[in-house]
Order: sequence, then C-alpha cells, then structure tokens
Amino acid sequence: MQKIHISVLCFISFLTFSIAQKKQISIEEIYRGAFRTEGLDVLRSMNNGTQYTVLNSNRANGTSTIDKYDYKTLEKVETIVASSNLSDIKNFTSYGFSDDETKIVLATDVTSIYRRSTLGIFYVYDIKSKNLTKINDDKIQEPTLSPNGAKVAYVKDNNLYLMDLKSGNTTQLTKDGEKNKIINGVTDWVYEEEFAFVRAFEWNVDGTKIAFLRFDETNVPEFSMDVYGTAKYPTQHVFKYPKAGENNAIVSLHVYDVNSDSVSDINLGDAYYVPRIKWMNDKNSLSVQTINRHQNHLKLHMVEAKTGTVSTLLEEKDEAYIKITDNLTFLKDDSFIWTSEQDGWNHIYLYNADGGLMNQITKGNWEVTQYYGYDQNEDRIYYQSTENGSINRGVYSVDSRGRKKKALSVEAGTNKASFSTDFTYYINTYTNTTTPPVFTLHKALSGKKIKDIKDNQGLLNKLEMYKTSPKEFSTINVNGNDLNMYMIKPNDFDPSKKYPLFMYQYSGPGSQNVSNSWMSDRDYWHQSLVAQGYIVACVDGRGTGFKGRDFKKVTYLNLVKYETEDQIAAARKLSELDYIDEDRTGIWGWSFGGHMSTNCLLKGNDVFEMAIAVAPVTSWRFYDTIYTERFMRTPSENPSGYDDNSPFNYPELLKGDYLLIHGSGDDNVHVQNTMRMVEALIQANKQFDWGIYPDKNHGIYGGNTRIHLFNKMTNFVKENL
Repeated sequence: MQKIHISVLCFISFLTFSIAQKKQISIEEIYRGAFRTEGLDVLRSMNNGTQYTVLNSNRANGTSTIDKYDYKTLEKVETIVASSNLSDIKNFTSYGFSDDETKIVLATDVTSIYRRSTLGIFYVYDIKSKNLTKINDDKIQEPTLSPNGAKVAYVKDNNLYLMDLKSGNTTQLTKDGEKNKIINGVTDWVYEEEFAFVRAFEWNVDGTKIAFLRFDETNVPEFSMDVYGTAKYPTQHVFKYPKAGENNAIVSLHVYDVNSDSVSDINLGDAYYVPRIKWMNDKNSLSVQTINRHQNHLKLHMVEAKTGTVSTLLEEKDEAYIKITDNLTFLKDDSFIWTSEQDGWNHIYLYNADGGLMNQITKGNWEVTQYYGYDQNEDRIYYQSTENGSINRGVYSVDSRGRKKKALSVEAGTNKASFSTDFTYYINTYTNTTTPPVFTLHKALSGKKIKDIKDNQGLLNKLEMYKTSPKEFSTINVNGNDLNMYMIKPNDFDPSKKYPLFMYQYSGPGSQNVSNSWMSDRDYWHQSLVAQGYIVACVDGRGTGFKGRDFKKVTYLNLVKYETEDQIAAARKLSELDYIDEDRTGIWGWSFGGHMSTNCLLKGNDVFEMAIAVAPVTSWRFYDTIYTERFMRTPSENPSGYDDNSPFNYPELLKGDYLLIHGSGDDNVHVQNTMRMVEALIQANKQFDWGIYPDKNHGIYGGNTRIHLFNKMTNFVKENL
C-alpha cells in the first residue's frame, strides 16, 4: 500500500514537473506566425476533373508558381507558369482561368480598398504561346476573362472597360463613373460588406453579353475619417456610407452586347436591393435576385436579354429576414437548386425551369451549411451539414429526390470538401479542437479515402513544448435553452481551488464560436491566459446559428437584448461552480462582441467585474442600412429597439473595470461609436481605460499592432481579474 502511494506521488510530481517545463504561448509568437498552419493555397480543379492547380510561393526568393497536380497520384504534372520566367513579374498573389483554360489572369501589386475589394496591376498569360499581356498601366479592379479567353472586362475609376486581347484595343463601356457618385461594375461599400460581393458584372455563357449593376450614390450621406499618416497635415478619407434609416444607392441593371457595342437598360420594377445576378445556361437568360428594404421578401427573376422582358421564377417571404447566399445552381435545362429556411431549417430544394417546386431534397432538424454542387451524370448532390451535431460539420451526398443519402466524411469535427470539376474526387480538409488541418483525397461517390495529402503534424509536435489545455464541450441551460458551450481549464486544474472566469463571445446573428474545429489566433491567446491560471469559457446564446431558424431569429428587432441576457445568466450559473471565483468574472468581444461585452458589464454589473470591448458598436443608429435594418428595421419604425440596448444611454450602470479599444481608420464600425461611449462615461463621471490605434481599420493590425493590442489586453486582464 505504501509503495503504491509513493508511486502515485512520484507520478504526480513528474507530471507537475513536466508541465512546469513547458513554455507559455506568447503574444509575440502568435502574431509573428509561429503557429501558422500549412494549407493548399488557391486550389482550383481543372475542367478535365482529373487534375487541379495550386498557387505555390517561395518565401526565400519571393517567386510564385501555378503548379498542376494529378488527383489520382497527387504528383505534380507540370508548372503552368512561374514568375521567375516572366521578366515583368516578380511574383503573383492570385490567379483566375478563363472558362476554356487557355489563359490566366495574374494579380500583382495588390492593395486593399475595403474588406473584400482590392486594386492591382494585372496581366493575362497565354498558356499556349506563353505571351504576357498587361491589362492596364494603372491599378484596376476585378479583371475577368470571357469564357473563350478572347477578351477581358475590368473596372477602372468606377467605369467598366473591355479589352480585346488579340488586337490590344480597349473599349470604355461606361463613361459616367465618378467617385462618391456613380459606380459601374463593382459594388458600393455597403453591398460589399453586407451582401459579400465586389464584382458586379457577369459574362454570359458564350461571351457575347455582359450584365452589370450601376450604383447611383448621389443621395447617400458621406462619412469622413481623418487619416493621420506621417505627413505634416492629416488628410480625410471621405466615402458614401448609408447608416440605418438613410438613403441607399439607387441600383440599376444593364446588359452590354459585345457584337453591337450597345447597352440596354433592364426595368426591375420596384426592386430595392439587387444582391445577385447570374447567367443561366441559355445565353440570353439572366437570373436576378431582388429583395425589399426590410429584406423579408425575396424574388428570383429571369431576364430575357434580347427583349429585356422580366418574369418571376420564385418568391420567398419571411416574418423576419431572408439571407442571401451563392447556392443558386442551374442545371443543364435551367431547372435549378436553391437553399432556404422555409421549413425552419436551412435545406436544399429543386425547382423546374419555370420556378415550380419539384421537391425538397434535404429534410431534418439540422442545417445544410454549405452546398457544393450537383453531379448530373450520377444524380448526386453534395453538401456539408450539421447532421452530426451543431458544433460539427460533415460532408454528405444525396440524389435529387432526397434518397440514397451517403455519409462521406463525417468524423466528429469539421470536414470541408473541395470537389473536382466532374465530381470524381474531393479533397477533404479535416480539423477538430485538437487536430490542425489534415488534407486527404477521396472518391466522391463512396467517400473512400485514396491518399493522405498533407497534415500539420509538425505544428502539433511544436505545441508539445507549450502549455495548452483542451476545450471541454458541453451545454448549459440558460433562459429555457440548452446553449452550446466550451470551457478551457489550466492543465494543472485543481477542483478544490478557485479560478477567475474570463468569457469570450461574439453572438451576432447566425454566428458560431463554439465549434469543434482548430484554433484561431484568439484561441492561442486564450491558451496563454489559461496557462496563467484563468478559466476561459464561451457560450453561444440565442441568435447564433446552426440550431434552426427560430433560435436564430428570436432576436429580431431587439439586437443584443436576449444575447446579453444569455451571457449574464450563463456567467451567473457558471459562478455557482465550486471552482469558479464569483468575484472575478470578466468578458470580452470584438465588433458585435464588443457591443455585447459592454452591455454585459453595464446590465450585468452584479455579475461581471471586468470587460474588454474592441471596435464595438455602441448604437445601431451608427451602423449601415443593409445589416442593421435586416435585423432591426429602420430607427423610425423601431426606436426602442435601437435605444434600449445602446450602452451610452445608461453609462451610470458601470461599476467594474472597462477597457475600450478602437482603430481610428475603421470604415466598418466607425470610431464615432467609441467616442460617443467615451463622452457618455465622462459625463457620468465613470473611470475607464481606453486606447485608439491610429489609422487602423476594423481588424486593428499591421506591423506590431496586434502584438501591442493583445499585450495591452493581457495586462488589463491580469491587473483587473
């Protein structure tokens, strides 16, 4: 008995010594890329379905290549183009083929405009002749090759242009483009941010027509930001930003005929937003999605390009709102596949070419989270879903009648598939909370694994030297709902001790933070805090995603009200655990999450002792039309929804320690939000800490910025929790 006791003590001592020898993850390591994962960069399947291309970069000499690989062997077949062989290009950072794969657009010297939009110098590379053609001497946007690679359309200075690659001649298709007034062929700020697309022009199937959107921003209010830079005087960045209740751009649809060099205008009636355009397989048929200002009445139109006739294929209504997706897929006969939440969960539907419902393909109390495509030869639809639990993602297939379902890659965790063009193969990317990305090749019909491609075992080996702790997944019953939760405890956790609790959340509509997937940079920061004796927890409350329409849309007209109530109640319940110090509870979040953490500290001042808010919204009156009105309607229709949960309306509730951070160059959530909160706290005579990062946008990064930011946040946690 004595020997066993001594053995156990020795093992515990060895384990404690072993843990003590491990390093703590540092902020500098996180944001200097020490834990970066390996991946397959810009992978595109070739038309033949048997090969794929990848963009490979050589960091040592700064060159890049587009390499072709064989799916079956995973061996490199050839290098299609190497920047080292191009006298005009040192490297390229992205690429795009023409539909016939004879030419490639290469992107160089790319700079960001906003979240998704960029400017760059672009070239067209002819694969057969190896000729390189510069599209324009100036920086341009969204160059896109015609299907046969003969022409390239692009946007410059808010106008649409067309270049003939054989003759070298360029035609200016629109001439009224003007900054902060008229935009042709690309989206305005709010469409880019909230409808998630930039290129607002599309080639038809044979390259004879280009459909494009025109934005008239004349009556949209302007927003201005000081840019401090390094010069003697600051400058101002002025752009059109429609805040909730204000005028949006007037959007119109037009079709350019390449052969006749003429533009026709399409009358879409009372359409308010035009969030998607997409050509059908018939060269004269264009699909157009329109939605009303409240975003609860969506129409799918068919435009006959020759005559301009517009008919309605499908209408969908919702008591709250309808989300726009890219899942619309036209089959050979222009029947189409569509996803919808109309039965309470996001599922796949099949309609005939006239818009008549043929059948609902997927059904059940789970969500289709990604639609991959349809193999018409095998009658198989491929998709990703939450059938294995809302925190997991699996890859499945089913026939067009909703039968013969096949589970392809469904191991608990997150599975993402990239299919070959002909759906013979797919590359699966698998992660879970303890497994960084693993890439494997599979047969699409059976899901059978053929080969391992790449893993991140080297990263796992490296992390063995550091103090890390697993996420423990569970649910917590709060306000009548079982909410998904994870908790991270120190790896020397002692249930007889008391630990401070630090909660993290985002909570935005349809979002998810509690997922069985690999770590983000913020997870590494949480690991650093846990190694210093904190318990980190995250709870996805009402309004978050992948648990059905009703769970997500219960927050309609009252953003952050129920979400705040859930975080406060969850913190209160967690504080009842024997190992949680109820007098040391903190919370933090970014953007929507910053709004949440601020509200939690004020409205839950008897629960939370500390909060950090990064780039927070503090009034939905300051945020953009499309996002805010989708969930809140306009301020004139719903004033209490806007004001009852705006924290600068009740700054007197602040009792705990509060750190408020913002970038002065945030074009998304304007620093105005923080300034109004600061002024309210000052006038309420409440002390707080804050920091402004000059000229930094919503992501607050660049150089040492993230290192400085997270060291500041770490110090605040250690001093106040």
